[in-house]
Amino acid sequence: MNVEIRKPIRSLMAVAALALSASYAPSAFAIDIDQQIKDIESHPAKGPNGEAATLASDLKLSPDEIEKIKAKHAKAAIVMHYTASDWAKAQMAGQKKALEELGIEIVATTDAGYRAEQQVSDIESVMALKPDVMITVPAEQSATAAAYKKAAAAGIKIVFLDQTGAGMVAGKDYVSLVSSDNRGMGKVAALLMAKALNGKGDIGLIPHASDLFATKERLVGFREAIKDYPDIKVVQETGVGGPDFSSESERVASAMLTAHPNLNGIWAVWDVPTEGVLSAARAAGAAKDLVITTCDLGVNISLDMAKKGYVKGTGSQRPYGAGYAEGILAGYALLGKDAPPYVVLPALAVTRDNLIEAWPQSNGDQAPKILTDAMN
Repeated sequence: MNVEIRKPIRSLMAVAALALSASYAPSAFAIDIDQQIKDIESHPAKGPNGEAATLASDLKLSPDEIEKIKAKHAKAAIVMHYTASDWAKAQMAGQKKALEELGIEIVATTDAGYRAEQQVSDIESVMALKPDVMITVPAEQSATAAAYKKAAAAGIKIVFLDQTGAGMVAGKDYVSLVSSDNRGMGKVAALLMAKALNGKGDIGLIPHASDLFATKERLVGFREAIKDYPDIKVVQETGVGGPDFSSESERVASAMLTAHPNLNGIWAVWDVPTEGVLSAARAAGAAKDLVITTCDLGVNISLDMAKKGYVKGTGSQRPYGAGYAEGILAGYALLGKDAPPYVVLPALAVTRDNLIEAWPQSNGDQAPKILTDAMN
């Protein structure tokens, strides 16, 4: 049978549009937020070097190609920047599913703890295992580039996610780059913020203090969308660098709430920093109408959303689908099949109204019982 990922993405977009239409009925806003979100989901941004975005749903392998891949008895290594988040777990689940279907053995899975020096060591250790393919996200572009180039020179086919090693060229040094439409995710989070605030208020931003393309794009997207709401003012922006993103974000958010006691909203760059924002808001006894939006769809922020807490929405990735696409691109590499340089999964707008329906399409499995119970 053909291996392709077209149907899950299209069905998710239909579910998201249906659910959001209930939440975002026509309003007094000059900008139609519902339509804006649909447009964002339909038109992903370009890649880091201006590459046209190829939808992951366009990737496919024929039955004959799958059999040829299986006959190679190939090996793959998964080299992650870190694995602690729900995003990373869903990403790796998608990778493992695709690799299993293609008969590719996983010989190593590493976690650099978001430290470039550790990842360089991980790459060197993995090379000794002589994998045919490496699926990886750099902890930092420049500091890891030499190690990645060394692996590529040794004949290892590299599939990147979210960003590449600095100075590396698609089709020469690596197979393809897979990412969610992170700029679109940031825009969605901004629009959900604007909707929840009725287009007016003071907000704080907690971006990622890094050169990571994916997270930089989220901030760019948020800024682009929020500027259409002149009555929403960004009064503070403080980045977090990790590796303990939750604790660092809690300190930043606590200081932000103290400095701006009438703060109406906070955006954080993904769900783990947002967990720290939630802790700070609860500890400070922040007003119940404080609005938090973010990107990604982890359990803890989803629980808060389900319980009608501070989190009002997220511009989510589809990490399971992204991981699956990376596995399929490993198959492309083994066949020598031309791969698009930049593969994208559209942004997904999630609110409480479509939370349960969106969960499996984002994370690859059914919503956990703790989450469905919290909806009641």
